[in-house]
Amino acid sequence: MRGIRIAILSLGLLLVAASPRETPSQKILWLDAEGAVTPAMSTYVQRGIRLAEGQDAMLIVLQLNTPGGDIGTMQDIVEAMRASTVPIVVYVAPQGAMAGSAGTVITLAGDLAAMAPDTAIGAASPVGPQGEDLGTTEEAKTKSILKALARSLASGRSATALNLIDSTIDEAKAASASEALQAGMIDIVAGSRQDLLEQLNGRTIRSATKTVILQTSSAQVEEVPANLLEEMLQVLTDPNIVFILLAVGAGALLIEISHPAGWVAGFAGVVFLALAFYGLGVLSVNWFGLIFVLLAFVLFIVDIKAATHGALTAAGLASFIAGSLILFNSPGTPTFQRVSVPLVVVTGVAIAATFLGIVTLVVRAHRRPTTMGRETLVGRVGRVMVELAPQGMVQAGGELWSAIAAAPSEHIGVGEKVEILGVKGLRLTVRKLSDAGKETNPADE
Repeated sequence: MRGIRIAILSLGLLLVAASPRETPSQKILWLDAEGAVTPAMSTYVQRGIRLAEGQDAMLIVLQLNTPGGDIGTMQDIVEAMRASTVPIVVYVAPQGAMAGSAGTVITLAGDLAAMAPDTAIGAASPVGPQGEDLGTTEEAKTKSILKALARSLASGRSATALNLIDSTIDEAKAASASEALQAGMIDIVAGSRQDLLEQLNGRTIRSATKTVILQTSSAQVEEVPANLLEEMLQVLTDPNIVFILLAVGAGALLIEISHPAGWVAGFAGVVFLALAFYGLGVLSVNWFGLIFVLLAFVLFIVDIKAATHGALTAAGLASFIAGSLILFNSPGTPTFQRVSVPLVVVTGVAIAATFLGIVTLVVRAHRRPTTMGRETLVGRVGRVMVELAPQGMVQAGGELWSAIAAAPSEHIGVGEKVEILGVKGLRLTVRKLSDAGKETNPADE
């Protein structure tokens, strides 16, 4: 009996030894977040975290390059990062990149922070939704909250690092990669992806739920690109793109309103304006400038109706440029959210030139001689269909007219050509045309 038990136990041990063992995942998911901190970036980062958790990845590397952005969106990203069950390393790269303003706090939210050489971090002083300086009380409250959040994310770092973090918020101070490393604000300075992975290998990351020893030397790196919707929404936060959509959309919609000849211009205008207003809702803009932009298009349309020979178009151009600069480039607006001044001027001139061309065509049309009606028959050539003695019938302009010879004694036979001298009522006054006279226009007969 004892022998049977030993045999069964041995067999069980062999089966356990032969069964496949679960090995920890060696996959690293690489996210690339570039541009302003916007809802599109938040959606992308959160999707990458869910994907890493679903694949039981060993590590997430969030490559970051941002001038900053909305504090509320930053908080969403930070919350998602801190709730992640997969460790996250924030890597400010490539060279020349920055983790400015809100990007500073996102960098601190990682389990480890790394930067490439020649990058910068800091300048995290808060501003208002229109890019303006906050009031004294509101500024003090916002800075206190941001400092508390940043210090909690940097718990365990040196006192020098905490002082530097406070300075980035209180004094808008920025630090280079080497300065941040020396102060202990970040953990690694790495010049490339391979360099970063080599320096991460063997490091221990401790979280509230587990401790992970990174094995990155042979790990598989999988890049997570932004999907089409995320890319489109991120593009729509570019002030230059938003400006173009606003200009084209407003122009198309006003043309449709003033000349309701179809649905294409109106539909395109509504779509462009909807996309533009999404971007305007994310950017720090001065909405007062929108009044001048819309006024400019109204002046363009009125100039077409009133034909002021371009005076209103010139006024509209000035209003358009001023309104666009007020809308996007008001004092206090962050530099990365400002529209290109040459783009505004060139677009304004192009739109004004288009409307001026329309005005010119309208003026020419008003000055053009009448091309329809009885008056157009004068000077044309007809053919006698019923002998004029002195009255008869003449074919002219494709129609048969009653006619009378200018000279009462003149008789003009059938088939002869006549020149029309005038029109009175439904009767033409004509005279005989010599063969050496006027050429006959086929359309006249």
